[in-house]
Amino acid sequence: MGRQVVLITGAGQRLGAATARRLMNQGCHVLLHVRSSIVQAEAVVASSEKEGGSGEVLVADLTVDSDVERLVQDVICHPLVVEHGLFGLVHNASFYSPSSFEETPLETFRLLSRLHMEAPYALTQGCLGALRRAGGSVVGLVDTSWGRSWDGLGHYTATKAGLRQLMLNLAGELAPHVRVNCVAPGAIMAADWEAEHFADVVEKVPLKRSGKAEDIAAAIHHLLEHNVLSGHVLHVDGGWSMVE
Repeated sequence: MGRQVVLITGAGQRLGAATARRLMNQGCHVLLHVRSSIVQAEAVVASSEKEGGSGEVLVADLTVDSDVERLVQDVICHPLVVEHGLFGLVHNASFYSPSSFEETPLETFRLLSRLHMEAPYALTQGCLGALRRAGGSVVGLVDTSWGRSWDGLGHYTATKAGLRQLMLNLAGELAPHVRVNCVAPGAIMAADWEAEHFADVVEKVPLKRSGKAEDIAAAIHHLLEHNVLSGHVLHVDGGWSMVE
């Protein structure tokens, strides 16, 4: 088998960084995309290289079309991708802040649409040849908010739902040469502004505990490696989706 190359968007911090660490430690060459978390991503790569891993940082603003186009070219022209194809593409980039529907400007919704839907669409389309050559797969980080109403997060949940549907559609369209799946994290890492809500959610979780970033990284790794799973939404939520 050739060298497995994986592109992870939003890989400088949190879930993306944990996934990059795991995959580098498992022998993949990881392309860590970031917009501004360059120092953090470089630290992730440097730490992994001490353990024999390999990776590099690619910088792009996924809400800017020209940056997305440049990122596609950087990936498909990378020597390892030219030689081995692209084993994995992980759509993780996101931002998450609450504001009421009345107070959220249309431009905020447009930015999230670009980040959660348009950029994954363009990146998958642009990297499709490389994914096919490697018999690769795509994983989208979606959300457990599917089918629920979340106060102050309509702009976020609607665009994450769009990513979910895009991934499921591509699972059908890109078969049998490229597999496409989703991971839906539950209560994993609380932002500062949601500590109280996060604690309430954990109380409803059957396992009565939150998960860790490494749990999401393990789920992504599983979906990238599994040769049969496609069109699947893997809920990593301690059983929360059963009771909500």
